[in-house]
This record gives sequence, structure tokens and C-alpha cells, in this order.
Amino acid sequence: MAQDDQLVIITGMSGAGKTRAVQTFEDLGYFCVDNLPPNLIYKFSELIRTSREINKVALVIDLRAPGSADDVVDTLVEIAHNNNKNENVIFLDASDEKIVARYEETRRDHPLARNGRLIDGIKQERKVMEPVKEAANLVIDTTDLTPKELRQEIIDKFENNGVEPFHVELMSFGFKYGLPIDADMVFDVRFLTNPYYVESLRNLTGKDKPVYDYVMKQEAANEYFEKLYDFMKFLLPKIQSTSKACETIAIGCTGGQHRSIAMTERLGAALKKLGFRVNITHREISRYKGVK
Repeated sequence: MAQDDQLVIITGMSGAGKTRAVQTFEDLGYFCVDNLPPNLIYKFSELIRTSREINKVALVIDLRAPGSADDVVDTLVEIAHNNNKNENVIFLDASDEKIVARYEETRRDHPLARNGRLIDGIKQERKVMEPVKEAANLVIDTTDLTPKELRQEIIDKFENNGVEPFHVELMSFGFKYGLPIDADMVFDVRFLTNPYYVESLRNLTGKDKPVYDYVMKQEAANEYFEKLYDFMKFLLPKIQSTSKACETIAIGCTGGQHRSIAMTERLGAALKKLGFRVNITHREISRYKGVK
């Protein structure tokens, strides 16, 4: 395989999150196949080597696959032990109690317990798959992970070959339109003098220089920015060190038109100079475009 080619095999306990995992790889641009017979794995390896269009493949292989359980286990162990950094076996696991709860929620049958007790099927699968878990290149325990958290863990490890740059989502908004539900931190600039009450500025936004200057010439605005900037210089590297991929910061004023936009623009420019990847969104700005 070329350096950029990737073959990922997703396996593990039934009910541990393989469906969510393969959906995430699909979103990352992988060609995905579920329930593949193990004797076809190497055909897909050849496909990656020879195809100009497909260089990332994710396969789900578990005890549902056609053939014997021994074939599944032996093939997965062999691939996990081949020391090829472009081929990875991921084993998803969860506690028996959690798997039982998930099956009760979905009302599906366990593949090894169609004519018996669910817990017996789980225990049998765990015993058969133990050699694969021991050999796997990566084991993810999903017992305490939400589907969103499992998705993020996979993205953190496999997007851009496992190096996902930390980035900041910086957003302005208007409190009168509601708090952003996805914000990690919210800051309020409604204490600043509002340009809305200056007739020549009323129909502009914080992206317009007259409004920006009006806001930033206020002593309180500069003091607030300096304190916020110092706080971010301290906090964002700490957050980045936890392997979190993104931090969403929201700055609000009454309508999201003037003060919050100006402060967001200034903070975004400062964070970019510090080397952070920053995406800036002004949630309400479309409300004011073309306002007369």
C-alpha cells in the first residue's frame, strides 16, 4: 500500500457500536462495506493498491460473516499482527450489562442467541473474540461513550491520518434570539454602549469599520477584550491538550448585530495570530443584510 492508503477493519462485540463506527468512517471519505466475508479482505487490499479512486477502505467483519468463526478470528488476528501501519484492526467492546441494555432498547436478536438467552450469546461471543481483542491495533470501550463521543474519538484518531488540528469555533449571536445550544462558553457584551442608538450606525453591522471603531473606542470594550484574550491564551492550550478537537465560543449582545460581531472579529483575529485555527460565524448577520 502507498503511504496514504488506509485499510481499517472494524470488529468487536455485537452491540458495541460498530454501526456508528462505520458511519463515521463513511463520513471521513472511506469506502465502507459491512459484514464482509474474511476471505475477501485481501481482495480489498488489492483494490486499494490498484485503484486511483479508492485509497481508504473500512470493513466491518464479525461473527455474522459467512464462514466459520475460526476463519474470522484467524484472519483478523493475522492482519492485526502484520505490522503494517496502513492496516488497522479496531475492536469495539462494552460491558455485558451495557450490551444487554442496548439490545433491549433495539429489540434485535443477538447473532449467537437467536434460540437462547441474550446473556449466553454475549458470553459466547466474548470468548470466541478474545484473541482478536488481544491482537487488535486499537480497542475502544464504548460502555460509557455516547454515539457522539464514539464518533469524535474515531475522528480524532483517523482524520488526517490521526492528526486532527484543534480548532476554535467562534460565534456572535443575539440573546433575544436564544442561546446557541452547541456553545461550550458564552460571553456577554450587552454592557457596552449600543451602536443601534446612533442613527448612522443602526443599519450597519460589527463587520463595518464605523461600527467596529465605535465599539472598540470604548474603554470598557478594550479592557474586556484584554481580559478575554488573556483568559483564552491560558485556557485554549489546556483544552487542546485534552485531545478535544473543537471548542465553541459564543459572544452575544442583544440582537447580534453590532457589539457581539465587533468583539468576535477582534478576538478571532487575535487567536489566529496565536496560531489557532479559527472559524468565525455571525449567527444573526443575515437578519440585517440589506436592512434600510
